[in-house]
Amino acid sequence: MSQLRLNPLNGRWVTVVAERSHRPSDFAPRTQQIEADPQRPCPFCPGNEESTPPALESYGRDGRWAVRVVPNLYPAFVGDDTMAVRNLGPVHVQAAASGIHEVIVLSPDHATSWAGLDDRSAGLAMAALRDRFEGHAQLPHVRYTQAIVNYGREAGASLSHPHGQLLGMPFVPGEILDEERAFARFEGGCVVCTTIEAELADGARVVLADEHVVVVAPFWSGVAYEMLVLPRSHAGHLQDAGPAELAGFGRALRDSLAALQRALGDIAYNLVFHTAPHHHRGPYHWHAHIWPKLTTIAGFERGTGVMINIVPPEIAADELRVGIRTPA
Repeated sequence: MSQLRLNPLNGRWVTVVAERSHRPSDFAPRTQQIEADPQRPCPFCPGNEESTPPALESYGRDGRWAVRVVPNLYPAFVGDDTMAVRNLGPVHVQAAASGIHEVIVLSPDHATSWAGLDDRSAGLAMAALRDRFEGHAQLPHVRYTQAIVNYGREAGASLSHPHGQLLGMPFVPGEILDEERAFARFEGGCVVCTTIEAELADGARVVLADEHVVVVAPFWSGVAYEMLVLPRSHAGHLQDAGPAELAGFGRALRDSLAALQRALGDIAYNLVFHTAPHHHRGPYHWHAHIWPKLTTIAGFERGTGVMINIVPPEIAADELRVGIRTPA
């Protein structure tokens, strides 16, 4: 039987259609990544550092970098002007896309991904995010920073070398505004802390749980094999988390993404970090979303904003748990 389930983080309904559930083998693997110019050396590989602007941050040892952060050569947001809205007519409103756009190179290994990072590299990736979030928060024209990792062409990646992006923008996007409202109106404390408690008590949708992080296939999953990565320690901003929590979060992401690959093969996905806006002081609990790219968003979803999920999260979690590595 189909069900409507409410997502308390944004107030939107999703539809879970169990009868249309697929087996993991029914999903097609992602298209092999093809570089835009196969003759051009990868700008993110060691030895090609001159192909990018000078690094804003570099993490490593013995003269070798493990994680780098560089300015994006083709920024979506650039400039240090504060946001000034101009009305060009009764319905046309415009503003300069000022801000900052950076690339975080996750590994010197061209053939890996976050799922293949070792413990140290996963921790360094999170440390780099923390440091850049702290830097962005000092810029008066940046109100929110979005950190993303697109894996695979279907998910929006134009280069196959493992990397993510940080986009500092002069406004707070609607998705985050919806989440801020959800936290503010939730009765009973923090909606994420309550979700952690409820999912651990139920157990059916828990993919991974350790001392720092709980990963679930959320009850309201709008996408097949969607995962919600939740730090146990309550903090509004990612940069407020301690070193041990951040390192644990990086490992949990690694293990969850590796489990996704074991269950479904080499599929594309979007990894999206949600944190409180830089100057936000109200209730919030930072977290991350993993959205596999297994189905197409069609007319119904675009027309209504209601997602249809053909794999119930209880089934997805059961399959994903099989792929979680056993601690040594």
